[in-house]
Amino acid sequence: MTLAGLLTQILSFVLPIPAPLTSVLLWSSVALMWRDIPHRNQWQAGSLAVLGLVMLLLAWWIYGADIQILHILDGNIFVAAMLVGVSFIALIGRPAEQAAPPATRGITGRRGLAGTWLGVHLLGAILNLSTVFMVGDRLERRGPLTDSQLLGLNRGLSSAALWSPFFASMGVVITLAPGLSYTDLVGIGLPLALFSGLLTVFEVSRRFDVQHVAGFSLAPRSLLMPVSMASLVMLFHYVLTPDLTIVSIITLLMPSIALLANLLRGGIGLARTRIGRHIDYRLPAMRGEITLFLCAGLLTRGLSSLVDAATQGDWTLFPDFSTLPAMASYLAIVISAIAGLHPIIGVSILASMLDLDGAHQTLFGFVALASWAVGTSVGPLSGINLSLQGRYGVSGYRMMRHNLLYALIMSGLVLAGIAWLARDL
Repeated sequence: MTLAGLLTQILSFVLPIPAPLTSVLLWSSVALMWRDIPHRNQWQAGSLAVLGLVMLLLAWWIYGADIQILHILDGNIFVAAMLVGVSFIALIGRPAEQAAPPATRGITGRRGLAGTWLGVHLLGAILNLSTVFMVGDRLERRGPLTDSQLLGLNRGLSSAALWSPFFASMGVVITLAPGLSYTDLVGIGLPLALFSGLLTVFEVSRRFDVQHVAGFSLAPRSLLMPVSMASLVMLFHYVLTPDLTIVSIITLLMPSIALLANLLRGGIGLARTRIGRHIDYRLPAMRGEITLFLCAGLLTRGLSSLVDAATQGDWTLFPDFSTLPAMASYLAIVISAIAGLHPIIGVSILASMLDLDGAHQTLFGFVALASWAVGTSVGPLSGINLSLQGRYGVSGYRMMRHNLLYALIMSGLVLAGIAWLARDL
C-alpha cells in the first residue's frame, strides 16, 4: 500500500490521477501497520486524527460548511509520498558502502567532534535519520557513546532541517506555503546551520572532556552523493521541470535514480533483490513517520475548515504576520516541542490560522523550519531523541537538559533572522 501510494503520486505528475486515490492507499497502509506503531506515537497521532475529524464534523453540523468528503484525507500526502521516495536513496550506494561508512581513523578532540557534526549534517541532509545510526554505530565500535558524541549526532541532524530540501520539514513547509522563496530560505538557513556546528564544537568541548573522545572522519568521496543529489534537484527545479515543486521533484527523482543505479550495477536481478528488501523492511519501518504526517494533515484540514466556517473566512490569528507575531509563533512551537509535541503539530496549527501572501509565506517558512530544527534537538519526544534513546539508551530528557543552552542561543539568532526577513513587510 505504501509503495502503491508513492507510485500513484509520481504518476499524478503526468497523468490525471485523482489525489484521493493516493491518500486512500497511504491511509490504508497506516491502518494495516497501526498495531506495530509504538503506543506513545499511537496516542499522539490518534489524537490529531480524532481532533481533525471532530472539527470537520463541527464545521459541517453547526456552520453548514461544504466539506469535500473525497478530499478529507488529502492533507500532507505530498510530504508522506516524499518521505517514502527519499528512503530509496539508501539504495543508490553499493551494498558494501551502505554497511561501512568512512572509518573514524582515530580522530579525537574538537576535530573529531566537528567531524561527527559535519558528517551527520551533510550525509543526513540527504539520508535523514539513517545517517545517525550509520555514524553512531561506527563510533560505538570504540566504546559506549559519550554525551558529547550523542550531542554531535543530535545537533548535526536536526540543524539540517534549516535548509535541506530532502527533509520532511521542507516538504511540509513548501506544501503549506507554496509561494515561498526557497533561495531566500537557504540563504539564511544554511549560515544558521553552520553556526550550529561551530556552537556545538565550542560549547560541547567546554562542558565535556573530548580530548580522547573518538570522532567521525568524513572522506571527500562521501560528499559526492549529497552534492550530486542537491545539484540534480536544483537542475530539475530551475531548468528541466520548473512547473514541478521541489517536493514533487524529490519524490520522482530519488526512486528513479535508485532503480537506475541498481539496474546499471547488477541488472534486473540485483535491482529486484535490493528494492524488494527495501519494500519489505524499510517502508514498514517508516510507519510512525507516515502516520504522524498524515494525521497532522487531517488536523490542519479540520482546524482550517472550522475556523473558516465560523468566521466566514474573515479571521486570521495574526492580521499582519510580521516581526512580533512571527517571533511569538516560533517561541510557541519550540516550547510545545519541549513539552513533548512534535513541531509539525505547531506548524500545522499555525498555518491553518494564517492567510499569507508570497512575501509572508517566506517568513512563515523560516519560522517553521527554525522551530523544527531547534524543537527537534531539544524536544525529549522528538524523532531524533527517541531514536537515540532506543538505539543507544540515552534518555530523551537528558538530551533535553544538555540542549537547553544550545536552544537558547540558537533561538536568539533565529529571532534576529526573523527580524531581518520581516524588515520590508
